[in-house]
Amino acid sequence: METYGIEKLGIIGPTAVYRNLTPAQLTEAALRRGEGSLSNTGALVVETGKYTGRSPEDKFIVDTPTIHDDIAWGKVNRPISRERFDSIFAKAAAYMQQREVFIFDGMVGADPEFTIKFRIINELASQNLFIHQLLIRPTAEELANYGEADFTMICAPGFKCDPEVDGVHSEAAILIDYEAHKVVIVGSQYAGEIKKSVFSVMNYVMPKFKNVLPMHCSANMDPVTGDSAVFFGLSGTGKTTLSADPNRKLIGDDEHGWDEHGIFNFEGGCYAKCIGLKEESEPEIYHAIRFGALLENVIMDPETREIDYEDGSLTENTRAGYPVDFIPSAAIPGVGGIPKVVIFLTADAFGVLPPISRLDRSAAMYHFVTGFTSKLAGTERGITEPVPTFSTLFGEPFMPMDPLIYADMLGERIDKYNTKVYLVNTGWSGGSYGVGKRMNLKYTRAMVTAALNGSLEDVEYKYHEVFRLNVPQSCPDVPSELLNPRDTWADKDAYDETANRLAGMFEKNFAEKYPNMPEAVVNAGPKPIK
Repeated sequence: METYGIEKLGIIGPTAVYRNLTPAQLTEAALRRGEGSLSNTGALVVETGKYTGRSPEDKFIVDTPTIHDDIAWGKVNRPISRERFDSIFAKAAAYMQQREVFIFDGMVGADPEFTIKFRIINELASQNLFIHQLLIRPTAEELANYGEADFTMICAPGFKCDPEVDGVHSEAAILIDYEAHKVVIVGSQYAGEIKKSVFSVMNYVMPKFKNVLPMHCSANMDPVTGDSAVFFGLSGTGKTTLSADPNRKLIGDDEHGWDEHGIFNFEGGCYAKCIGLKEESEPEIYHAIRFGALLENVIMDPETREIDYEDGSLTENTRAGYPVDFIPSAAIPGVGGIPKVVIFLTADAFGVLPPISRLDRSAAMYHFVTGFTSKLAGTERGITEPVPTFSTLFGEPFMPMDPLIYADMLGERIDKYNTKVYLVNTGWSGGSYGVGKRMNLKYTRAMVTAALNGSLEDVEYKYHEVFRLNVPQSCPDVPSELLNPRDTWADKDAYDETANRLAGMFEKNFAEKYPNMPEAVVNAGPKPIK
């Protein structure tokens, strides 16, 4: 039996070893093993058990002298010793003995100059299907000449840690050893842990060794000029929706690198939230959920096999994984030109940020580092008014190094390529959540289009003194009265009070989390007017 060298990792005596099976073969294996069922469209439906989302407190980075000074240690990046890591890795490898083993040898990074080879070793066929569809799939020739992987990952959700013995937080552990080029994920079947561990590796390797800025963003491009645009935003801000523009080609929906030639997708697939998914509003995603796709934690009618995308009884974080070429407008390979425009998306439920504003270099670095959006009243128990959410670099859990490293790289690129940067509020207008209304998607699309085609470059701008933003006073196909948020509030004093309060939250967050930022960046952020 061909073992493809896994015995070197301590996986000895597996009952079978499969390498780079096709999606059809992996789907068959998952069904044979009882891992899931087929939906009426042919997608494989699985439940991930206890873990239906990422488990941040279970993620650790191996602390060694070589990488110690590179990592921004703290609540997000927690250290674990090499001895602990090696012990858990060895236990996971031993657990894989006398079992079927599924290998995917793939690539990350659509630009061949920066491609990193990943070997993913799975206990579950369904998880191997997921990562087969999410990473870049090698051709037959590339697979024949694959050689050694740059990073190796073992994923064994059936192995449970003993926190007292293993020195971790719970039965689950997501451990990255940057120096040894190894990753181990145990105790959790949520496939997003695999995807985001790969991303966490890229977020260290790309800036450290390749001078590539890694970005947690979606991206699209002009099909004629090749000019690209990137969209940063946390969940619920419209990142996937706004980048899926029928007049532009989709480069990718989540993870990209920016080098001196342009941008490139790290991945070969998409991992979309599908709670509330409707064919009429997101037809491309809806029709991508077919044979070869994986659905996690959705509710399926056992007789008709139809999916109820409105049902969040297992989790609101229902997910669909599929290859990017299931999207008709996908750019293959996922490579685009230098970004002409960068857009930061925020869903401001306080209703006080302008619907669109232009950022200079320092303001761009400030809002990149801050990563603001807001939770809504009623979405969680005890939340009765909007709550600000700040996620560093719009991807705090996956960024291992000092935020200033990534922010400086963005600032340098803005200067070098004269890239325009805009902050777009897809949240509320005319009042906070409960009083105002959600920004009309038609108007948001019009503003994004104007930013992309240059229509906002020569219009009049007005300075917002609290948020220190430059706000356009006209935009094609958008009513001008919407552009200045204070004008949309019936109670102007209430607007001023709310704007000052949110600005104070920005100021407090920035002072606590980024005490060593350059003065120009600090001064570019919101500041209450006393």
